[in-house]
Amino acid sequence: MNSEKITYEEIKYVKLVSVGSVNPNNPLSDNSREKQVELLNRCLNDYPKGIIIGKDTTIGRYVIGEHELSMEKVTYHIGFSRKPGWLEEDSGSIN
Repeated sequence: MNSEKITYEEIKYVKLVSVGSVNPNNPLSDNSREKQVELLNRCLNDYPKGIIIGKDTTIGRYVIGEHELSMEKVTYHIGFSRKPGWLEEDSGSIN
């Protein structure tokens, strides 16, 4: 197996993987958050191995009565040399 990382010039496909939520009306369950992290880990560790080429962070602050609620969603931009075959198989199960 080739242990060299791909370069930016070799990136042909980018997958956006979000972890977290900023919607206070629909908070994520622990199970949903675990599935998001599993997808991120699979993108970074399975073949073809992706690399993080960017990251967006969204923060939501909400005041509910006397309480302040802060929520965060991080969207990782994962670059691949080609679209992974396993991603096409799982496309309906995780967004």
